[in-house]
Amino acid sequence: MLPLLASLLVAPAFAADAPGVTPSAPLPPAAKVGQPAPDFTLKDLNGKEVKLSSFAGKTVVIEWFNPGCPFVVYAHGEGPLKDMAKNTTGTGNVVWFAINSSAPGKQGHGVELNQQATATWGMTHQVLLDESGTVGKRYGATTTPNMFVVDGKGTLVYAGALDNAPLGKAEGPPVNYVRNAIEDVGAGRPVKTPTTKPYGCGVKYGS
Repeated sequence: MLPLLASLLVAPAFAADAPGVTPSAPLPPAAKVGQPAPDFTLKDLNGKEVKLSSFAGKTVVIEWFNPGCPFVVYAHGEGPLKDMAKNTTGTGNVVWFAINSSAPGKQGHGVELNQQATATWGMTHQVLLDESGTVGKRYGATTTPNMFVVDGKGTLVYAGALDNAPLGKAEGPPVNYVRNAIEDVGAGRPVKTPTTKPYGCGVKYGS
C-alpha cells in the first residue's frame, strides 16, 4: 500500500469510514460530487485490507465490478477497460480499484470467480469485496460498471458512466468520461463533466 504523501499540508477531506449496516442504523446519504469521498476499508481477493484514505495525494478511480455482468464482460474483454487501468496507473499518479458489492448467492459473488475473471482479463488493479453492500450504497453505486473519481484531496470529483458507448455503441461522438475526468484532475482544472447517468447491470445487493 502506498504511504501518505508527507508533503500534504492539509489533511485530505475523506468522509468517515462507512459504518456497518444494521436494521436499526440507516445508511448515511449517498456521496455527492464536490464533497469528501466516503472513506472505506475493504479486503482484496487475497484478504489484504485496502483503505481509501491511505492513497491521499493520488487520483483514485473506483469501478463497480461484477464479472457476470455483460456490460463488464464487454468493457474488460474488448472495450475501454481492457487496458485503460493499466495505462492510466502507469504514471504513478493514479490508483484504480474495482469494487464488487455482489451479495452471497448473487451474480458475480465469490473470490474464486473474481480471481478467474481478473486472470482472464489480465487485470492489474485490485478487486475489493463489499459483500454487505455498505460501501456501494454509501457511494450510491447502482450499476456495473458505475465509475467514480476521487482527487488527491479526497474529494469526489466524478460519478457516473464509463463512457457514452454501452457495449461499444456510442450515442454521438465517443466520449470516455472517466479518462476526461482523470485528465482534468491531472491538469489541475475542474472536471468538465462531473456527473453522468451510469449504465450497465444493477448492482447485486443483498437487500
